[in-house]
Amino acid sequence: MSDKKFAGKIGRTYRDSQGWWPEAPKPPKGAPNILVVLFDDVGFSDFGCYGSPIGTPTIDAIAARGLRYTGFHTTAMCSTTRAALLTGRNHHAVGVGCLANFDSGFPGYRGKIAREAGTLAEVLRPHGYRNYMLGKWHVTPLTETGATGPFDGWPLGRGFDRFYGFMDAETDQFAPELVRDQTVIDAPGSFEDGYHLTEDLVDQAIRFIADHQADRPDLPWLTWVALGACHAPHQGPRDLILKYDRVFADGWDAERARRLARQKELGIVPAETALPPRNDFVKAWDDHSGDERRLFARLQGAYAAMLEHADQHLARLVGFLETAGIADDTLILVLSDNGASQEGGPNGMVNAMGPYNLKPEPMEEKIRRIDDIGGPDTHSNFPLGWAMAANTPLRRYKQNTHGGGIRDPLVVSWPRRLAARGELRHQFAHASDVMPTLLDLLGIEAPDSLAGLPQMPITGESFAPSLTDPAAPARKRPQYFEMFGHRGLWADGWKLVSFHPPNQPFENDKWELFHLDRDFAETNDLSAAEPGRLKAMIELWWKEAEANQVLPLDDRFAPRFAENATRAHGHRKRFVFHAGMGHVPTDVAPDVRSRSYTIEADVVIDGPQTEGVLLSHGDATSGYSLYVQGGRLVHDMNIGGLHITVRSDRAVPAGEHRLGFRMRHAKGKRIGTLLIDGEPCGGVESEVGFNAFISWSGLDIGLDRGSPVADYQAPFVFTGTLRKVTVVMDDDQALDGKSAGEAEMARQ
Repeated sequence: MSDKKFAGKIGRTYRDSQGWWPEAPKPPKGAPNILVVLFDDVGFSDFGCYGSPIGTPTIDAIAARGLRYTGFHTTAMCSTTRAALLTGRNHHAVGVGCLANFDSGFPGYRGKIAREAGTLAEVLRPHGYRNYMLGKWHVTPLTETGATGPFDGWPLGRGFDRFYGFMDAETDQFAPELVRDQTVIDAPGSFEDGYHLTEDLVDQAIRFIADHQADRPDLPWLTWVALGACHAPHQGPRDLILKYDRVFADGWDAERARRLARQKELGIVPAETALPPRNDFVKAWDDHSGDERRLFARLQGAYAAMLEHADQHLARLVGFLETAGIADDTLILVLSDNGASQEGGPNGMVNAMGPYNLKPEPMEEKIRRIDDIGGPDTHSNFPLGWAMAANTPLRRYKQNTHGGGIRDPLVVSWPRRLAARGELRHQFAHASDVMPTLLDLLGIEAPDSLAGLPQMPITGESFAPSLTDPAAPARKRPQYFEMFGHRGLWADGWKLVSFHPPNQPFENDKWELFHLDRDFAETNDLSAAEPGRLKAMIELWWKEAEANQVLPLDDRFAPRFAENATRAHGHRKRFVFHAGMGHVPTDVAPDVRSRSYTIEADVVIDGPQTEGVLLSHGDATSGYSLYVQGGRLVHDMNIGGLHITVRSDRAVPAGEHRLGFRMRHAKGKRIGTLLIDGEPCGGVESEVGFNAFISWSGLDIGLDRGSPVADYQAPFVFTGTLRKVTVVMDDDQALDGKSAGEAEMARQ
């Protein structure tokens, strides 16, 4: 029922009645289209216009038609920054204090944006905007991303009219887990035919905008493109990857120095800025062997190729705006959600899925697989040294509240309204300031209520004045930071920050104090020289923390992930999957990590030619699959590329059968048994298994939709009759909380 009172007249018949049509929402005069391009895990210095040698000519050209911010700050992680960007409030205050992957039981840590915090899309919709979301969402609890939702936290439930992308923190770029609106779909291509998710997202963005221009060119749009680049897995075209071998052959020490010099030339950082010492656990480049340096350069090349590839396709999107004649009327923001990632560790990873399950990836194996890096059977991430270089000249990384985790690039362009061409802005700004800035530019007041629900105050501050005035003051309100116990506070050009070692009492943390306006890289700790200011800022941090639902402080990220898995799956031991169902996200699928279970498929085998997948969970980097091949029943447990395979000792006869696999844990070993109608037909023992993580890719029945888990060509559809598959789990789960937490952290 409409909330607008009928203003016509209703008589007994149409002759004595008068119709009435409510006026459609009208956009503000001169309202622009808004294009937000959100990169993932891209460091402060990684765009060419911020000092990098990586090819980003499209982003550089947008900056040349607008301006770059050097004091833009985020929240140190992906879910949290997205929540702040979308709502204009602090992330803890809206219930996303950490990740969408868990709910820790406290108001600030629900993993889902509160309804009282309307999103930018929800606020713009009553003003005539159409809203389109593409790419990474990751502000819905992953246990709510299955076929039954609930869908109130999905993009279409939070104000977007269309969605094409993925719900999790990451996805394989060659075989992504895609959702269109609220339905899981198959990727429209594969690695073999040249498919890459970045290209697909840009194709769909162009289509959404083209459809909009054809249907309602009189209305403005918001198009939010949240790329997978450059989150792991780092995957891109091989020719681009190889191109960067030479570029990065000198290593991270030389690269940091070159970037800092370039940043000084560009005016990004003050001329007196000095590089801080290397971050912990980063060795000098020259201290590594020749083979190690060659490997590390290639891992960095995969990252760089992913970024350049994204820039190439962003060029197509910008080119379409020009072709459609709407480029000048489009406000473009290009930014990153946090600093470069530390999750590759000191030596990087070719396939992270092995180490997450306690299968080592020794240096010899990494080097042997150097030419696989960036391809479809790898889950690569670069070493800490390259993440450090990406964040030049800042300290630490994503997850941390030092500059390397929270200071990020922001490029803004609006040719019709902003006169700036290639200018810099040095004011402090925060992710929560973006929404109020956009509303300020549009002349829209944040509503007191949405859909009848009272709204929380907008706590971000508009930085719109700085878009036209380089001397405009920075925000007045202090800004706190917190992530996994790491803490920080900006106020009046000063910054308080504390690195929190795991399992250390919070009261033992060392607070540092920097005059950020004069110390860009946070190298001169003034905590001893300014005890009064230090004390006052610490007290202010606690005040802000209490006001924004940051408390209680909790650094138990590993147990939190393990507890979340137990809450989501622990009560349920039996899953029945019927033929014809869709894809099951990994956080909704049966959690068979470190536990005994039985899989049983109810099938009809037509004859020796019958083959195909009965159940698969995962992809080429990790997972398990039960299938029929060459007349035999086969189970493959793929632990980070180590295939533990067992084939039945006899052919599967024609007719109706129950084909299964039973896994049991005994004395540190995993004992797997193939079953035909309940009778053993083959077995295998292993000391490795899914200790912490199965796969980022989810579960399928009757086929394998993504890159293949086992030795077959996907999708390897079952050619017999598959009625249903039942998975029954025992009560013996002994999930390794530490390993589970480390694996989950690498997803973000």
